Amino acid sequence: MEKIKILWADDEIELLKPHLLFLNGKGYDVITALSGDEAYDIVKEDKNISAVLLDENMPGISGLETLLKIKQVNNDLPVIMITKSEEEHIMDDAIGGKIADYLIKPVNPNQILLSLKKALDNKRLVSEKTNTEYRKEFSNIGMQINDSLTWQEWVELYKKIIFWELEIDKLQDKSMFEVLKMQKADANAQFFKFVERNYISWVNGKASTIPTMSHTLIKNNFLKELNKNEPVFLLVIDNLRFDQWKMIQPIIQNYYKVDSEETYFAILPTATQYARNAIFSGLLPSEMEKMFADMWLNDEEDGGKNLHEEAFMQAQLKRLNKDIKMSYNKITTHSAGKKLAENINNLLQNKLNIIVYNFVDMLSHARTEMEVIRELADDEPAYRSITVSWFEHSPLLDIIKQLADKKIKIVITTDHGTVHVQQPTKIIGDKNTNTNLRYKQGKSLEYNPKEVFEIKNPSDAFLPKQHPSQRFVFAKENKFFAYPNNFNHYANYYKNTFQHGGVSLEEIIIPYITLSAK
Repeated sequence: MEKIKILWADDEIELLKPHLLFLNGKGYDVITALSGDEAYDIVKEDKNISAVLLDENMPGISGLETLLKIKQVNNDLPVIMITKSEEEHIMDDAIGGKIADYLIKPVNPNQILLSLKKALDNKRLVSEKTNTEYRKEFSNIGMQINDSLTWQEWVELYKKIIFWELEIDKLQDKSMFEVLKMQKADANAQFFKFVERNYISWVNGKASTIPTMSHTLIKNNFLKELNKNEPVFLLVIDNLRFDQWKMIQPIIQNYYKVDSEETYFAILPTATQYARNAIFSGLLPSEMEKMFADMWLNDEEDGGKNLHEEAFMQAQLKRLNKDIKMSYNKITTHSAGKKLAENINNLLQNKLNIIVYNFVDMLSHARTEMEVIRELADDEPAYRSITVSWFEHSPLLDIIKQLADKKIKIVITTDHGTVHVQQPTKIIGDKNTNTNLRYKQGKSLEYNPKEVFEIKNPSDAFLPKQHPSQRFVFAKENKFFAYPNNFNHYANYYKNTFQHGGVSLEEIIIPYITLSAK
């Protein structure tokens, strides 16, 4: 086995010979330098060095100066600082310089060995540990998937799958990733059957236990925030899945602490027109159609389908006997987000401020239309990564920082998730059939009933019914609808894209997060 080459820079290296022999016996090839300048020259010339042990106090340039020069040559090279000094400012400077570890003299050989293992083997050891732990968990998750789960147990199982997905995603060794993907697919197959069995009972209030859903979210969850004396911001980040929340959570936690991390179930169709309108109105679609006949538009009607959310929310607050001052802002462009961030102070006198941020939804749709986005977000990890990148540079994060400075309570949620579709399923519909790839509604639909959740009578699920023979069908698992005409073209075009409207864990079980400023 080839030895790992490391550099040890110390002007008293002769006194460290026992340490060098010890490391040599543990599989390290140690080369030495007597000054920072010599260490720098060696790092410049020798590209096979895996780590540097660096004394802080040497003749010539200091250890901290050497650290900076080494990082300019190879920013990823692990540097372990060794010093006699326990002065805090030196530790701070070293840590700020991205050291791998910091040791105080005198050091013993095992300290050095542990530090090197942490710097060089950490990723491998974590990878082995994570994969081993998931293998142990695999059978437990498998048994749960095939058990008769309640909706609460489905939430916990989905969170567990997301946990392992994100953990394995961090590893260099992704050997278990395909296994997890198959297990997640099995979970989605069983979750589809669960929703198929229970959905109509839920919306009719006839099940023994019913999850909070889009139309009950304000009443069940958010109302308690309105009952407090402090102002609150409700941030609805469109199309934000639970795994995407977990990815942006560490960024937000620099400014806010999480008071509660809950989920709720999006109604069907898991599409903006239905799910988001249901949140703000506190009503199911057919109820909105009756109560707001002048505002609600069905799929077959022309015009914007989400133009009256503020009016819906005001009407719901009135029904809940909440006479409060509120604002509503919908952000659909980067420039609109920047403008709102610049004027956030103007909203602070309101009890309730709602911000609907559409970017994640635009991202998921853009991915099917723009080749650049398609290449950037080709799979689940890439889709999560691009969401984080957007969030880190978005006006929304600036807004959150400003609200944290002013100690304003915020709630983050969404209207539905999105699923990575893989398999086309054939459907035939007339010219009035809607274009969504995950649900279809119409009066002349032909499809394989085994491949969909069909609602033959829309009224049963509080969905609008425009024609006596109208029905709704929802794609299951990772399927998407394609017409027989040009089937192969559309199947290839939309495969590996992110869609919503149907039945999957990702689309239905979505985050509801309450946060308090630090």
